[in-house]
Amino acid sequence: MIFALSFTLLVLLATGLAYQRAPLWLWTLAAGAALIALTAAGIIATSGAALLWTLFAGLALLFNLRPLRRQLLTRFLLRAFQRVLPRMSDTEREAIDAGTVWWDGELFSGRPDWQQLLSTPAPRFSDEEQAFLDGPVESLCGMLDDWKVTHELQDLPPEVWRFIREQGFFGMIIPKQYGGLGFSALAHSEVVTKLTTRSGSAAVTVMVPNSLGPAELLLHYGTEAQKDHYLPRLASGAEIPCFALTGPEAGSDASAIPDVGLVCLADFAGEKDVLAIRLNWDKRYITLAPAATLLGLAFKLNDPQGLLGGAEQRGITLALIPTDTPGISIGNRHRPMNQAFLNGPTRGKDVLIPVDWIIGGAQMAGQGWRMLMESLATGRSISLPALATGSAKLASRATGAYAGIRRQFRTPVGQFEGVQEALARIGGNTYLMDAARTMTVLALDQGEKPAVVSAIVKYQLTERMRQVLNDAMDIHGGRGICMGPRNYLARGYQGIPIAITVEGANILTRSLIVFGQGAIRCHPYVLTEMRAAGDEDRQRGLRDFDAALFSHIGFALSNVARSLVLGLTGARWVRTPGTGIVAHYYQQLTRTSASLALTADLVMITLGGRLKRLERLSARLGDVLSYLYLASAALKRFEDQGNKEADRPLLHWACRESLYRSQIAFDELFKNLPGRWVAMLLRMLVFPLGMRYDSPNDANDRRVARLMMRPTAARDRLTKGIYIGSVDDPVGRVEHALATAVAVEALMRRVRRALRSGLIEADTPDEEINEALAHAVIDEDEASRLRAADRARYDAITVDEFPPEAFGRGNAVDAGPDN
Repeated sequence: MIFALSFTLLVLLATGLAYQRAPLWLWTLAAGAALIALTAAGIIATSGAALLWTLFAGLALLFNLRPLRRQLLTRFLLRAFQRVLPRMSDTEREAIDAGTVWWDGELFSGRPDWQQLLSTPAPRFSDEEQAFLDGPVESLCGMLDDWKVTHELQDLPPEVWRFIREQGFFGMIIPKQYGGLGFSALAHSEVVTKLTTRSGSAAVTVMVPNSLGPAELLLHYGTEAQKDHYLPRLASGAEIPCFALTGPEAGSDASAIPDVGLVCLADFAGEKDVLAIRLNWDKRYITLAPAATLLGLAFKLNDPQGLLGGAEQRGITLALIPTDTPGISIGNRHRPMNQAFLNGPTRGKDVLIPVDWIIGGAQMAGQGWRMLMESLATGRSISLPALATGSAKLASRATGAYAGIRRQFRTPVGQFEGVQEALARIGGNTYLMDAARTMTVLALDQGEKPAVVSAIVKYQLTERMRQVLNDAMDIHGGRGICMGPRNYLARGYQGIPIAITVEGANILTRSLIVFGQGAIRCHPYVLTEMRAAGDEDRQRGLRDFDAALFSHIGFALSNVARSLVLGLTGARWVRTPGTGIVAHYYQQLTRTSASLALTADLVMITLGGRLKRLERLSARLGDVLSYLYLASAALKRFEDQGNKEADRPLLHWACRESLYRSQIAFDELFKNLPGRWVAMLLRMLVFPLGMRYDSPNDANDRRVARLMMRPTAARDRLTKGIYIGSVDDPVGRVEHALATAVAVEALMRRVRRALRSGLIEADTPDEEINEALAHAVIDEDEASRLRAADRARYDAITVDEFPPEAFGRGNAVDAGPDN
């Protein structure tokens, strides 16, 4: 009995020390105190005490005297680590080194500091940015007719191109000193989001010059002469830029580009023996290429004569080339999913450029991959998340209104539970997406370049856009599939694969990047261990490896204890911000963070380099990190907007969905881990009481659906920043119908009661109104209001129709009967 009690107390002591991440000296002190207590109590026999004390003293000296530990233990562990360390290419190393670690590092830590997240300022536009959103952006939206753009012109009208240039839309990221707008990432994102709700083609046209391209690269790496020459011209729209990276043989594996430039001496612009590059390339999928006057180009640079000095193969290099340079072929177009933004191939045959046209000059030759990786985090964090969120906001606003006015069986379709389930997904996903978009750009404005977070938001938001638009199309039915000026969904629906594909195909982003980069970048010790293992200074490498390794061991032990304790207690005693259910969500995310840290460590230790090939396992770990990030963003949004009670259904959906999905990802990971004993151990530690998280329930789905079908402040917050327009605009039409329907709800209830009682009988809304008037259920003024509401409703659900000649000749009607 005494032995069992003593053992239990020792286990509790060890668990407590691990849970609190106690330093090694405290473990040593606690172990010594426990040994004294056990000896004094006679639990340890006198004959064995000397042996135990000798063993304790030896281990205490070995682990606490660092020079001794390094020579007797760490040295051998370092050699073993170097043998199993997977080989990493230069491009992989540069990708991992790119950007910064931000909140993703906290989520990987097992004990995120929520106050750090909440201390990030709430979103706020400057007066100048707000004026631009209210003025030029609103005006540009009013100038756009997306049907005319995509179907008739298949391009933006000339007056729109002119307005975009004159108002500085192409220079949002360019500082004012160069004539740009110098906007924050938040404002840049908001502009793209709003334009998307009016015309995806216009949004893409505006976002590309402000994303990864000549302006972004010049700002970070260009020479002063290059900046002074090109940035003012880009800001004013005098230059239309594009950036050519992708080719027929190099898509997601952009490092495999076959396009080559050879350094040579040649005559150029009247000068002899100019240090130059002769280029050949074949690129495709290049947005704005058909209209571009300035081409950013990625190619592999070779210097066979050693004219630049150094290696012959210099690697990926970036250059800026005017498109009127001899040898360039440009102007053809691709047709991406019936969208009207300009996209096409560009080719170069023996194009001669001076070395000075390399971005950053000759000293940046061969630095292109690093430049791209460092800049990609910024562009990927803004452009596509904004596009996806704009699409979701539009779908939320319009679909909520449509579900409120479209009737089946004399009942608004939004009253049917199947529709409510889809509406809840639309609203909940939109809330999550906007929260993640906003939180990410706020990080950029704080000087961060979160590479892993950029991959998370690109992947998660474009995938959720796909689900939102699929659900919206399901609810709209025939109203959504008939193309025409009235249709506000179809072009966005058609364009889903574009967002899914560009800036890193989603399949590869999920399976290779999020956790592949995140496990190394976000882990507090792995990257340090890897760098120490490759350090040419052996003594420094041994010292750094020793410090990281033993900190890593303490980190791992802590996560074992924390995962088990938080699982057993439901994380009820974790101190977090908020109260009630909000505090509960913080606690559960803390628990999930500890489980992720533990699982990632054990999986990496047991699989080693194999994990790189087991992409689906890596993807599931990345999913958990992604869901943690999304739920964190939802909680921050809720706090930033003042803990509005009306928004709680959206917060509940977002957090429950994220926790449930993370649980499923863990479960699938454990089912498929090659090491079954590891899987069983992890399942016991992560789910000691079983899988307890539930998906959003039906009652909450109904609350979200009702919120979306009513003109409320919560609905306005959910869809803030979209363009609605007048009653003659596609979204304005359905908004007007909802407003008029809500205004006559009391009258409609009166008519419905008369129908149910049998006082009136009618088959159409117009007959209902007439009979209700005839039986004095309503008066003439009320009948007039009901007719106006019904006209607005009918107008909103009407689809476009076209005369036969709009479809060309040679159809079945023209052919006549068979002879």
